[in-house]
Amino acid sequence: MAERLPDGNTQPLRQFVNQSPWDPLPVRRRIAQRLSEAIAPEVWVIDDVSFPKCGHASAGAARQYCGAVGKRANCQVAVSIHAATDTASCPLQWQLYLPREWADEPERCRKAGVPEGATHQEKWRLALGLLDTLTDWQLKAPVVVADAGYGVSAPSASPLRNEAWPMCWH
Repeated sequence: MAERLPDGNTQPLRQFVNQSPWDPLPVRRRIAQRLSEAIAPEVWVIDDVSFPKCGHASAGAARQYCGAVGKRANCQVAVSIHAATDTASCPLQWQLYLPREWADEPERCRKAGVPEGATHQEKWRLALGLLDTLTDWQLKAPVVVADAGYGVSAPSASPLRNEAWPMCWH
């Protein structure tokens, strides 16, 4: 879309996407449905996606493990579920992880545009919520795999026993 702007100024487009009041879920749902049809995934992959940051003003930016650089660094982290095959991968759903230190500072959250009422949740809980959303959208997971960190995070009375999607841990 940005390449089609006559003046090449991508900042207004970023601002529109970042600050628009429209609900993104119907768009995300349609994208997830279309991409699932297009690539016929063999597996859904739960993982973290990280975005290195220089400052601390971006929502959720904190010193934490950053897969993009392979070590602890200042970054944002999102939990994502990707549809994957041997030759393709595409995001189906994702959510920004809000570190506990952010949840404890409501003014900082307000300044960064974090939605009111957003709270800290463990990444495995975010992943379960994303799986529930995809199930609500009538998408069927062939198999779900995740980083081992997601498999050892659940309490012994595991909420991962949802019959709607089979689980495999690697």
